[in-house]
Amino acid sequence: MLLENKTVLITGGSRGIGKSIAIRLAKEGANIAIVGKTTEPHPKLEGTIFTAAEEIAAAGKGNVLPLAGDVRSEESIQQVVNDTVAKFGGIDILVNNASAINLSSTEQLEPKRWDLMHGINVRGTFFMSQACIPHLKKAINPHILNLSPPLNMDPNWFSKHLAYTMSKYGMSMVILGLAEELKPHRIAANALWPATTIATAAVQNLLGGDFLIQRSRTPEIVAEAALHILKQPSFECTGNFFTDEEVLKKEGITDFSKYAVNPDQKLMPDLFL
Repeated sequence: MLLENKTVLITGGSRGIGKSIAIRLAKEGANIAIVGKTTEPHPKLEGTIFTAAEEIAAAGKGNVLPLAGDVRSEESIQQVVNDTVAKFGGIDILVNNASAINLSSTEQLEPKRWDLMHGINVRGTFFMSQACIPHLKKAINPHILNLSPPLNMDPNWFSKHLAYTMSKYGMSMVILGLAEELKPHRIAANALWPATTIATAAVQNLLGGDFLIQRSRTPEIVAEAALHILKQPSFECTGNFFTDEEVLKKEGITDFSKYAVNPDQKLMPDLFL
């Protein structure tokens, strides 16, 4: 299933995995709408929605729409969806990538940090999906793809960072429910998660600095896996919790060395795996 002239809406598309997915799909000829809050340069974060749009446009046919938006706001979500449809005529694919992370323990976590994670990760994912469903129903091969982990009830993942785990599993539960709910409409709902840590701002600034970056892969591996998922017939490929390695191996790709930031370092498995 080709992505030529398909319209893809990606949340959190200013940098990292979201931007990499946008670039990869743009190369396939897709129209890209990216949503992000960063409209002005940030001292600790790379790029804005506008600089990201320039990169995406250069990679594809130039059909890119940068949208300033906050997925915690239903008014902002509806405006983003309306603007995307007005520009491109519909929505074929939704990628829920926007996410907040805080690995604090239960005693240390402030309520505003809890609210931020659940507001973006769970609430934002749910209501962005809800707003896109009427348009996805009209698409030929509609997909929803969440960047969230396989559901794993091992207490280990809850004991280390309970609030974050709840929020990311909330995103995965959205997939679990929508995959079944939307089957009559042939709308696919799948989740994708990296097998290793990925060299993003979150890893650099919050998790492990350059030490962990050197033991990570680049976001391009997740983008390549996303491409292969989104090419699948929506009525056959739904309700899955994929890892990037699993998807690429199924496509016959087994050499992942080009994705390593530092091939001389041992890779670090990602959270929840």
